[in-house]
Amino acid sequence: MTRTVTPESLSQAAALIAAADHVCVFSGAGMSAESGIPTFRDALTGLWENYDPADLATPEAWRRDSDLVWGWYRDRAARLGEVEPNAGHHAVAELGRKKESAGGRVSVITQNVDDLHERAGSTVDAHLHGSLKAPRCEACPHRADPDVALESVRPRCPECGASLRPGVVWFGESLPNLDWLTASQTVAACDLLIIIGTSGVVHPAAGLPMLAAEAGTPIIEVNPEPSALTPLATLYLPTTAAATLPLII
Repeated sequence: MTRTVTPESLSQAAALIAAADHVCVFSGAGMSAESGIPTFRDALTGLWENYDPADLATPEAWRRDSDLVWGWYRDRAARLGEVEPNAGHHAVAELGRKKESAGGRVSVITQNVDDLHERAGSTVDAHLHGSLKAPRCEACPHRADPDVALESVRPRCPECGASLRPGVVWFGESLPNLDWLTASQTVAACDLLIIIGTSGVVHPAAGLPMLAAEAGTPIIEVNPEPSALTPLATLYLPTTAAATLPLII
């Protein structure tokens, strides 16, 4: 499998995209990194550089020091206001508009906890690992407004009085049932899967592309470096979404 983006590989990718009625985009941290959002471990800088993710992103950490954990996620949510969707996000949204006008569709499944796909104009079908902008009650079904994620003091649920928690999936927690079901059904049913910027090592999300491979669905991977998912790819483009997607939609 070539490690160079050639005019031929770009033409092949464009042809696969043009031929598909239902495109599924499966995005990971590499896509948001192009907008300046640190990857999970890179986010441990500044005030947080002496912490390990295991001290901040587990149910045990929340029970041990919920104010500390809230503060880290609050800072991460605040940083979203300092960045913008990149050309890759905008290309996905533009592809969605093109497919919809032609009677097709683009589904977006993301492992990212930011809102850059939405801000670019896409509808996200599944946030597999939750969202920084979706705080929720730790005890009841209440979901708070996105702005609550920016509150400096850990807020209480207006419904039951329990603590609100970040709306993300922590290590050791199950993925949201509806998001997982939606993602599984979407990947299994699409005509083309485009994998963008994911290492393919975080399970169970990393198992989704196998559903497309087993169905014989073409897979395009866009990633500067090969990943655990590269062997599944029909076409591997060793580059970034921002650099390449605008050229092939």
